[in-house]
Amino acid sequence: MLNLRRVALVCGLALLSACGASDLEEPPVPLGDFALGLNIVVADNVQKVPISRDASPEEWEEVMKEAVAARFGRYQGGRLYNIGISVDGYALAPPGIPVVAAPKSVLVITANIWDDATQTKLNPEGEQFTIFEGMSGDTVIGSGLTRTKRKQMEVLSYNAVKRVEEWLVKHPEWFPTDGTQPVPLPAEGEAPAAPAAVPTATAAPAAPAATTAPGTPPKPRMVAVPLPPPQQPVPIPGPSLP
Repeated sequence: MLNLRRVALVCGLALLSACGASDLEEPPVPLGDFALGLNIVVADNVQKVPISRDASPEEWEEVMKEAVAARFGRYQGGRLYNIGISVDGYALAPPGIPVVAAPKSVLVITANIWDDATQTKLNPEGEQFTIFEGMSGDTVIGSGLTRTKRKQMEVLSYNAVKRVEEWLVKHPEWFPTDGTQPVPLPAEGEAPAAPAAVPTATAAPAAPAATTAPGTPPKPRMVAVPLPPPQQPVPIPGPSLP
């Protein structure tokens, strides 16, 4: 019975590991005319959960930029978009924790996107995401026991940027392919903006009115003449009677 349990555990871990496979070798999901412009990551104000491995802001910025470039650098559209990500908080599961505790790593980020040509921010408020490492053979027993700090950060960054991609896919109005301008989300309380129309050819001016040929006598003008007011009848005297 014990051997069967071990076999089942190994098979389960193998299945979970397969679930964590990367999709970066596959064609990217459609994202209109998107191409990556600026890749901005800031982690100056990142907060660490008390029970966590230490990671510097510079380490987070480096690993997150690599994840953004790996995913969004695959797009070859004709319009540049700038992506900004703020690393807000994290917890990297430390080693040495009993298996029964199975600590998980977590990352909190805020994402923004700008149209590069017009320098227009397309989302009025930053979109915040809470990211976990996901289920795998490593995280079932606690990634602090099976993964290095760098690997934990890479997995979290990969999952975070994938969530950002899924968010962008939900807004096709930001990535038009018909020549119109991207349509930003309205701020709270504002009406949605109408998409800018594609410029069309200017209509030809109307032909001038025909003029009278030289030498042709002008047509007589009809002038309205007012009628005289009606006259009161004048009584005519009759012959005198005897």
